Amino acid sequence: MKRRKKKKSLAFRIWAILLSILLLIGFGLLIYQVVKMNFVPSRLMIPVSMALALVALIFVFLINFFTNHIPSKIFLSLLVICLVFVSGMGNYYVYKTSHMIEKVTTNEGKVKNIVSVIALTNSNIQDITDLSTSNKVAVLKSIDTYGTKKSIKDVCKQFDVEKKSELPFTIDSANSVQEAVNSLYNEDVDAIIINETYRTNIKEIESFSDFDENTKVIYQTVYYTEAKNDALAVSDITNEPFSILISGNDTYGDVGELSRSDVNMVVTINPLTSTVLLTSIPRDTYMPTYCDATETCVIGAMDKITHTGIYGINTTQRTVENFLDMEINYTFRANFSSVIDIVDALGGVDIYVEEGMAVSTFYADHTLEGVTEGWNHLDGKRALAYARERHAYLDGDNQRVRNQQQVLMAIFEKATSTDIITKYASLLDALSKAFETNLTTNEITDLIKFQIQAMPEWKFESYQITGYGDMLNCAALGSEASVTVPYDESIRIAQEKIRAVLDGKSSDTVEDTLDATISEGALSSEEIDAQVQADLYAYGYGYY
Repeated sequence: MKRRKKKKSLAFRIWAILLSILLLIGFGLLIYQVVKMNFVPSRLMIPVSMALALVALIFVFLINFFTNHIPSKIFLSLLVICLVFVSGMGNYYVYKTSHMIEKVTTNEGKVKNIVSVIALTNSNIQDITDLSTSNKVAVLKSIDTYGTKKSIKDVCKQFDVEKKSELPFTIDSANSVQEAVNSLYNEDVDAIIINETYRTNIKEIESFSDFDENTKVIYQTVYYTEAKNDALAVSDITNEPFSILISGNDTYGDVGELSRSDVNMVVTINPLTSTVLLTSIPRDTYMPTYCDATETCVIGAMDKITHTGIYGINTTQRTVENFLDMEINYTFRANFSSVIDIVDALGGVDIYVEEGMAVSTFYADHTLEGVTEGWNHLDGKRALAYARERHAYLDGDNQRVRNQQQVLMAIFEKATSTDIITKYASLLDALSKAFETNLTTNEITDLIKFQIQAMPEWKFESYQITGYGDMLNCAALGSEASVTVPYDESIRIAQEKIRAVLDGKSSDTVEDTLDATISEGALSSEEIDAQVQADLYAYGYGYY
C-alpha cells in the first residue's frame, strides 16, 4: 500500500515538474518576446515582466509543494495547464504581431515590370515567333520608351538578331495607347507592345471594355527596377506631427504590383493635439508630374494624379508634395484586396448614410446590395464598392472621396475598439499582406506604445480638393482624357489646413472660402444607367 502511494507520489512529482518546466518556458518566452518587440510602454515594461515572472514562480511553487491531497493536485494541475495555454496563446499573438510589422515594413527594393506583346484572340499568331515579314507590330512612340526598348531587345533574342531593323516584321509607331489599341482592333497592325500597367486604362475606354476577351498575350518581357521610397522620418513619432500619403491601387492581389493610384489621401497627424486631418485628392485631379528623371516619366508633364501610380509610389509622393507645397514623411500603399481583407477581418464596419444618399445598387459592383439611409453594416466587398462608387451620386467623384474617408475612419475606429480582441488573429493575417509602408518597425511599435499609454481620443477632420471638369492631354496616355482641373483656392485652403494641424491647431480654424457648387444626393438606378450609357459623367466616362 505504501509502495503504491510512493509510486503515485513519484508520478505526480514528475507530472508537476513537467508542468513547471512548460510554464516557465512559456512565461519566459513571453517576457522575452514582449521586451524584444518593445510595444509595452517603458514605465510598464518592468512591472509587466515582473508580474508575469511572479505568477509563473508562484504556481510552480504551489504545484510542487502544496499538493498533498488529490483535490489540490487536480485543481492546481488544471490551473497550471490553463496558464501554459494562456502563455502559449500570448506567445503566438506577440509573434504574429511582430511578424506582421516586420513584413509590411520590409521593402524588397525591386518593382516588377511586365511588357506584353498582344494580338487579337482570333488571330493565327499564337507565339512571338509566328510573326513574319507580312506582319506589323505597333509600339508607343514616346510613352514608356524604356519598357518598349526592353521588350524589343528581348524579342530580338527570340529571333536571334541583334537589331530591331533585322526583325522579320515591321514596327510602326503609335502616338498614344488608344491609337495603338485602335490600330489593333482595326487590324491595321497584327500586334502591339504595351506595358501591362496600361491594361486597366484600356478596359475603361468604352470601345475597348472587352480588351481582355478580344486579345491574347503572345510574349512577355519581365524586368525589375529599383523601388525608391525613402522616408523623411521625424525624430520622435509620438511627439512630432507628421504626414502619411495613402495610395490605393486599383488592383486585386499583390499590393506591390504597379498600377494607377485611385485613392490619394494625405493623412496629417499631430500626436500632441490628437488631431488627424484627411486631405483627399480626387483621382482625376490634373497636375504636373514630378519623378526621377527616366525615359519612362517626363518631369513636369501634365497628367491625372491616378496615373502617377504606374511609375511607383515615389512618383505619386513627389507629385503630391509639389502640388500641396509640403513634405510627406511616410507612405502607405494598399489595393482593392487590402480593403476587402481588412474589413472582413474586423467583422465588417458600420457606415452612416445621410438622408438622400441611399443607393439601391452600386455601379462599382452590380452584384452587391447598396446602402440605405442610417446605419449600414458593410462587409469587405460592400465597403470597397461604397468607397469606389461615384456614378450613383450627383457630386460624383467628390462624393466618392467622402465615402473613402468615411470607410477609412470606420476601419480605424473598429481596429482601436475593444471588439478587436476576438478578431486579433484574423486582422493580423489580413494586415500582413494588405499594405506596404516605409514606416520602420520601431516607429510602428512606438505608435502602439503611445496608443496603449496615452489612450488619446483622436479628433478626425477632413478636406478634399475640388475643381472643374475638362478634356485635356494626359502624358501617360498620350491623348486627351477626362480630368478635374483643381481650383487654386481649393489648393490654398488644403495647404493652410495641413499647416494648421502641423502647428498644433485644428484645421477648422482655416475658413473654407471656396464658393464651389456642390450637388448632394444620390441618383436612381435608371438615371445612373442613362448617365453611364450616354457618357454624360465627367465629359465622357471611359476616357481615362
